[in-house]
Amino acid sequence: MTKPLVLIPCDVKQVGIHPFHAVGEKYINAVAHGADAWPLLIPAFGPGEDLAPLDGHMDLDALLAMADGVFLPGSVSNVAPPEYGAADDAEILHDTQRDALALPLIRRAMALEVPLFAVCRGLQELNVTLGGTLHPRLYEVEGLMDHRENPDAPRADQYLPAHPVRLRAGGLLEELLGSGEIQVNSLHGQGIRELAPGLVAEGLAPDGVVEAVSCPDHPTFLLGVQWHPEWRYADDPNSVALFRAFGEAIRGRQRGRR
Repeated sequence: MTKPLVLIPCDVKQVGIHPFHAVGEKYINAVAHGADAWPLLIPAFGPGEDLAPLDGHMDLDALLAMADGVFLPGSVSNVAPPEYGAADDAEILHDTQRDALALPLIRRAMALEVPLFAVCRGLQELNVTLGGTLHPRLYEVEGLMDHRENPDAPRADQYLPAHPVRLRAGGLLEELLGSGEIQVNSLHGQGIRELAPGLVAEGLAPDGVVEAVSCPDHPTFLLGVQWHPEWRYADDPNSVALFRAFGEAIRGRQRGRR
């Protein structure tokens, strides 16, 4: 059987004097091996420095009709604050080209009942798309932890468990992971402020920050997590379980499309 196809939206990154559309290898590996699927990278819409807007030339519904899932990866960039009604902040790295792709992609994927798994920035995109808001500087909010990694630590150390997450009793994550509490890594400077209508908090950090969401009324798999399960998709039991569940969902859609 042909492997299921998963769409992954690209970031726009400047390499020298040229902008490139890219996705981190760790996300490609996790989708390809953890979910056992073919990752298909989708260029961001623009407009960009060298790119005419693609939204009139890319038919999301046609793309989604060929796809079995959508994976929204993390990024060093953040959702632009105007997308959730806040003032722009030039000191925070944004990627409006990715916003122009990811937000409508989420809307159409949900409308067409395509399984969706969102990580870090992807979780924030999901919340904003459905009407929620974000803390653009989580680390400046009184009473909340600093959820950022130590930039001077070795890369492997940055992905070590950083804090516990309490899972919703009887929720999707508790069912998938078989536990009421897990340990997660933490590498984010933004976080959910107001949870979007229709989403439920599947996991909370000790300071109350939402670490995972689902949509119980949605007919297909939809999960967002703030941590990075892709880093140890092959050997961490919780990460393995998440990508396995996503893989099962996309194979279910693949069978239904035959």
